Amino acid sequence: MNMLSKNQYLKALIEQRRYLTKSKQEKSKLLDEFCKTTGQNRNYVIRKIRSGDYLKVGSTKKRRQSRYDGPVKTALVVCWKIFDYPCGQRLEPLLKTEVDRLRELGELKCSDQTAEKLKEITSSTIDIGLRHQKEVERLNRKYRQKDNPLLYQKIPVKVSAEWDRNELGNIQIDLVEHCGQSARGEFLCTLSTTDIATGWWEGEAVLGRGQLNTTSGLDKIKNRFPLSWIEIHSDNGTEFINYHLFNYTKEQKIAFSRSRPYKKNDNCFVEQKNKTHVKRYVGWLRYDTAKEQKILNDLYRHELRLFKNFFQPQIRLKEKIRIDGKIHRKYHKGQTPYQVVMVSPNIPQEIKKRLKKTYDSLNPAELKRTIDSKLSMLVKIYKAKNDSLEVKINKKSKPNSLAFLIIDQKAPHLPN
Repeated sequence: MNMLSKNQYLKALIEQRRYLTKSKQEKSKLLDEFCKTTGQNRNYVIRKIRSGDYLKVGSTKKRRQSRYDGPVKTALVVCWKIFDYPCGQRLEPLLKTEVDRLRELGELKCSDQTAEKLKEITSSTIDIGLRHQKEVERLNRKYRQKDNPLLYQKIPVKVSAEWDRNELGNIQIDLVEHCGQSARGEFLCTLSTTDIATGWWEGEAVLGRGQLNTTSGLDKIKNRFPLSWIEIHSDNGTEFINYHLFNYTKEQKIAFSRSRPYKKNDNCFVEQKNKTHVKRYVGWLRYDTAKEQKILNDLYRHELRLFKNFFQPQIRLKEKIRIDGKIHRKYHKGQTPYQVVMVSPNIPQEIKKRLKKTYDSLNPAELKRTIDSKLSMLVKIYKAKNDSLEVKINKKSKPNSLAFLIIDQKAPHLPN
């Protein structure tokens, strides 16, 4: 209840219920009723009745007429857009010096009186005058048409609960960046892919996040996969949502779906592999040279994929049941992706024989030693690269702080 409603209520109490003609006890009851309803102080209401302020039902305050009227606000918006939407503190000195120039150039059309007001306006008044226009601009940005709206409409959104976890060939893909502590320039990225049903993982190192490199790396991974691809699922990054990859899936007759924006759980299967299969091995350093890319691809294409797919069991979710508000999960026994593929009735016998032959020729201990050896080689190349960079920096008078930041990174999780 606002003050206007309270004054109307008090006026009705006095005129219609004849407060002034009542006895003292009856007046006290009416006052109790009014104060309890409105929450006002009793003494304040009594003073209000005696002074007759309740008769002023409307607002008693006179609003001060604004000095900066509509024409001033219109001209202010024009100047604000010309100078690239600055705040009031930055726009105020510009108005003092540039208003006359804009009028001479024909960019600002206003009267002399409006121009003088623009020169006198303060920064706080500028912010108040632009408040409505800023809200309009914010709404326009919020509801404006997004980039590639037709392409995003052609690629459907799918959440993790919609996947059939027993169907082979549903591949989730993601890009793992190896930029270290700075995303400046080009650096290597690992294209990580995994099959939802079996957990089979493949990776490929590509330079940058370009569309062509990503599509080419994905094609190489597809040729190494023991399963035929039915559908691929990615996040909303431009390295995946582009016409190169979209046309590639059309040519290969592969379905294409994407996650919801900022919902990593929609791509949860490959997100797990990003940590256990990529970051846990190659770490969080910056890799950006051809030598490092060669070692990473040699590792991904041979030892690491064999070690992870043939000798690393995983515990897959069997079912999820809600009982009395609690979720109960049941899991399969630990199996490697190779074992899941071998017991699947949907895999041709030729592929199973080839995988069995590969499995019989492998030595897990030797694979582990080779992986450690290649990781040590990767660390040596990384250190040599940074040592040469440090020498170049020391020769200069003004060192680059960004380069020192990269040099100071350490890799305790990698072998020396």
